[in-house]
Amino acid sequence: MAVVMSGFRKHRSMSNALESAITTPSERILRECHNLYIDRENGLVKIAGSLDLLLLPPRKKIIVMIMGNHSAGKSSFINWYVEEHIQKTGVAIETQGFTFITSGRKRESLTGNATLHLYPHFRPLLEFKGVTEYLSAEISTSKQKKFSLVTFVDTPGLVDGDMVYPFDVNLAITSFGEQADLVFVFFDPMGQALCKRTLDIVEKLSEKVADKLHFYLSKADESGRETDRQRVMMQIVQELCRRPGLNKCGFDMPTIYIPNPQKPSRCVNQIDGVCQTIEKTIDQAVQKTLDQLEKDCDLISSTTDSKLAQDRADVSFNRSARLHSFLCGALGVLLPCLFILSFIVNTLSPEELQALLGEGLAMVLRLSTGVVVFLWDWIPEDGQILFVIIFAALCYLLFFLSNYFAHQGKRTLTKKEKRSLTEYNEYIQNFVKAKKGRLYEEYLAHCAAEYDF
Repeated sequence: MAVVMSGFRKHRSMSNALESAITTPSERILRECHNLYIDRENGLVKIAGSLDLLLLPPRKKIIVMIMGNHSAGKSSFINWYVEEHIQKTGVAIETQGFTFITSGRKRESLTGNATLHLYPHFRPLLEFKGVTEYLSAEISTSKQKKFSLVTFVDTPGLVDGDMVYPFDVNLAITSFGEQADLVFVFFDPMGQALCKRTLDIVEKLSEKVADKLHFYLSKADESGRETDRQRVMMQIVQELCRRPGLNKCGFDMPTIYIPNPQKPSRCVNQIDGVCQTIEKTIDQAVQKTLDQLEKDCDLISSTTDSKLAQDRADVSFNRSARLHSFLCGALGVLLPCLFILSFIVNTLSPEELQALLGEGLAMVLRLSTGVVVFLWDWIPEDGQILFVIIFAALCYLLFFLSNYFAHQGKRTLTKKEKRSLTEYNEYIQNFVKAKKGRLYEEYLAHCAAEYDF
């Protein structure tokens, strides 16, 4: 294994060099970290599995969920960011399900099951009946802005009244929001901004992922004059603040709209701030991924050290158990033999014993058995039967203890298993952590000036 690990992915050096020329540093770092987890031979997920640990590979992209009432401009914003007409737009409720929009090698559309294979983190959505049928993914080749590092989730347009959804839309959107890295809530100024269903979901999300929520007044250029826009914003803010879970200080709602050179507007457009929020989250995702890689490496290293230390303790315990088993078994055999032998020796005269065994051995045998004979003579005749019973019980107890200690041994690691644990530890320390250090340096070099190092 050490040989394989030391030459880890050398055959990909040329392809990595080509990728470096067409990808951003952040994209390369996230991809390299992801590959360290999923590699079939030496991936951290596989190593953790052999140690009875569960690790999930980090995402290569951030998830940005966009929610709001119908015709709030969710799909239009995605099309603008990607610079490709992917999602249908219009006044009608175009988006009835959940659509993942991500970058890839070729333009492709995926159905529900294929989408869940692409995004295994969202498999818990299978618990919601009917969601899979309304789940899809759109893969685009666009590289505009930071799209290569972003996956958008376009959610169903929300309306009040008698609108019936084919699944529990409130719980489904809440579940998506908990998995996402960012949740953009679009309020449009055209009369549906105070959609009760939207506010209910926002309040629910605020209880769990308040730090991910960002509110925007979309289609701000269609709100008429500045006074009309301010009135709409005040209505939205007041309605939000009436909700206990949303009544917070420092509430912010930038105005955004899709720029159109043929239709200039005096309204302040803060749509670039949305892009900056996405970029900031990407940078945070890179840092979190590198930090998580460090934690997972430490977890694997500490687990291997713990297993090796436990194995050493088990080996010592087994040695002690075998010694106790041997001593009890030896005493269980030796005492009855000594007891019987003492009476046999006592029937022979010293001359017969000496002629049979020799002078030295006969002397030792008489001294050792003489103690037993003396004790036997010391016991009253009416108590000798009780003594034999107690003596037999003692011998049985010694055999029982011998068997007990013999079965107390713990399973210890084989030489192959110990070698594997040692190689895992060396691989983590010498390769993965070293690579993590280089990736961190690359990230910092991309973010800061050279004189800062």
